[in-house]
This record gives sequence, C-alpha cells and structure tokens, in this order.
Amino acid sequence: MIPPNQLLEALEWRYATKVFDPSRKIPNEVWTALEKTLVLTPTSYGLQPYQFLVVQNPATRSALLPHSWGQKQVVDCSHFVVLTARTEMQEADINRLIARVSAVRGLSAESLKFYRDMMLGDVVNGARGKAAHEWATRQSYIALGSLMTAAALLGVDACPMEGFVPAEYDKILNLHGSGYATVVACALGYRAAADKYATLPKVRYLTEELVRVI
Repeated sequence: MIPPNQLLEALEWRYATKVFDPSRKIPNEVWTALEKTLVLTPTSYGLQPYQFLVVQNPATRSALLPHSWGQKQVVDCSHFVVLTARTEMQEADINRLIARVSAVRGLSAESLKFYRDMMLGDVVNGARGKAAHEWATRQSYIALGSLMTAAALLGVDACPMEGFVPAEYDKILNLHGSGYATVVACALGYRAAADKYATLPKVRYLTEELVRVI
C-alpha cells in the first residue's frame, strides 16, 4: 500500500495532457501494468460489458484524427485506448460469465443458478436491459477512472477524450456488428515540454462544496 500523501501528489501532478512527446514511449512493463488495471476494473455483477481497443497502428490513428476534432493527442501519444461498451446485453453474455466463474472458482454452473437468474432478470430482461448500452457505458467510465489513476501513480500522462465522432470511430475500427460501440477514449504517454497546461494550477471547488457528510 502507498501512503496517502503519495496518492495525492500523483493526482495533483496529473492533468489532461494536451501535447504529448511522440518520441517517448511507455515501457513494456509499465504498459502491462496499465493494461492489467483495465482488466481488474470492478463492474456491476462482474459482467465486464466492454472491450478496450489499444490502437497502435499509425495509419488507423491518422484515420481517426479528422474525427477527433483535430486533437493531436490521438497520433502523438504512446498508447491510444478506445473504450467500447456492449450495445445490448444478451443471455449469452450472462452464460459467458457463469462459465468463467465456474472455471475460475471451481463451482458448478447449477450452484450459480440464482446469480444467473438475477442478472438475466435485470440487465437482459429487466428495466436495465432496455438501456443496456447506457448501463455498459457507465461501466466503461469506471475503467477509464481506474486507468487514469493508475497512470498517474506510475508517472504516465493521460488525456481522457470525448471530443470525437463515435459513429466514425466505429466505422474505422470495424465495430459494426461486433456488439460493441465506442464510448470514450484515452491517450497515454508523456507530456511535451511545450505543453503550457502542465504548469497551470488545478481549478477545483473547495472540498466542503463538493463533499457533504450527512
């Protein structure tokens, strides 16, 4: 575990990086840890209704740039992650998790019937099933938060990005018919010395204005 001051120092250090140094790449062992951070993200029911696309092909990144409001982070960062969410939840998604739980924890599928029926009645056939993509999108944002916090602790810069055209991303990344759709992205790497935003003080409301103890 790390001391509280180390966590806060990392969070004060991080900012939404506007200019990346394209010559600096995230070391393999650091990226492996960040990738594992995405995998370890907690989700509702543990369903993990998303996929993370690490876009490293220069041609693909260049194709995404015009649909990203011209934000150069897309092409200049070390690693560009596109977070996608399930467009709908199906019984097969539930069965997949049950099979995984059974295999990892050594439990019979029959012993997980109540768990399976609860998920099926909620995110597939229930009220949340009607808004499954919105629900899955919220799970993806949990992953984004985990990724950015882990990056800060490892001294890696990051920039979360919603400024793009999701439908165009879906075309370029061949997501149509995959059961997933783009929801948010994150550029990661190392800040350029010329990024003026690196030295600006953070603008946040006072703690007592944002946190209420009831």
